[in-house]
Amino acid sequence: MLDIISYLFKTNAIKFCEENKPFWYTSGKIGPYFINTHFVYGNEEDAKKLLSFIDSQLSDKIALPKNVFEKVLSQYNSNQIYKNVIDTMITKIKENINIEDIDYISGGERRDWFFSNIIAYLLDKPHISIYKNLNAVVSDSKFNNTTTLDKIVGKKVLHVADLITVASSYIRAWIPAIENFGAKMCWSCVVVDRMQGGTEKLKENGILPLSLVQVNKDLFTKALDMNIINETQKQMLDDFFENPDETMKQFLISHSEFIKNALNSDEKTAQRAKLLIDNNLYGNIS
Repeated sequence: MLDIISYLFKTNAIKFCEENKPFWYTSGKIGPYFINTHFVYGNEEDAKKLLSFIDSQLSDKIALPKNVFEKVLSQYNSNQIYKNVIDTMITKIKENINIEDIDYISGGERRDWFFSNIIAYLLDKPHISIYKNLNAVVSDSKFNNTTTLDKIVGKKVLHVADLITVASSYIRAWIPAIENFGAKMCWSCVVVDRMQGGTEKLKENGILPLSLVQVNKDLFTKALDMNIINETQKQMLDDFFENPDETMKQFLISHSEFIKNALNSDEKTAQRAKLLIDNNLYGNIS
C-alpha cells in the first residue's frame, strides 16, 4: 500500500503539524495530524471543487447521483492518483468479499460519494445514496435511472466511505438507514482507518471492515523514512497514538502560550480555543 500512502502525503490528504504546532480540530481539541481523505480525488483543488458541486446539487436528490457520478467518472478516466486509489479499493474488495454476495453499494452524504459511486459502477452494482436525514435514493450501476429507495428486505449492502474514526456516522446514520429499508450492511470499505475504535464498532455490528491505510505507528515510521516528518514530530505522533488526550494535555502544560496565541489568532482558531477552555476538554492545564 506504499503508493496509496505516498498519495495521501502528496495530496495533503494526511497532513502532519509543524514541530510544536498541533492543529486545532473542530471539536476544540488539538492534534498532530489532519486528514482530508477526499483529497486523493487527485488534489486539494479538484476535491474542493467536487465538494462545492455536491453542495450545489443537494436540493435535487434524484438528479444528484447521476450528476456526481459524471464528475467522478471523468476524474477516474483522467487522474492517475484517483484511478489508482479506486482500483486499489476494488482489489481490496474482491480479495475479501465474494462480489456475487453484494446486492447494493451505499455511500453517505457527502464525502463517501467521492468513492462509492465510481466503485458501484466498476462492480456493476446498484448504488444507494444516503442523505443526512436518512432518506435515500437508489441508482442503477450506470446511474441512468434514480428513484426513491423503497424496501429492499434481506438484501446485503457494502458501504464505501472516505474514512472511519469512531464510526459515529455509521452508528448514528448509515447503519440505521440501511436497516430501515429492511437490508443489512454486511461490509464496509474505506480509504483510511484512523484506528480510533471505529473498526471494532463495525465488527460489533456484524460488519466486516476493510481499509487501505491505517493511521498508526507504522504510518508515522514511513513518514519519517520519507523525510516528511522529523524525529521530534514522530515522537509526538507516537505518543498521541497511545494516549491522545494526555499527550495534548501535557503539550498545553509545557506550552502555556499556545492557547493564548490561538485566542488572538483568526476567528476560526479563536472559536476552537474558546471551545477547549469553556468545555474544559483537557482538565486542569494551568
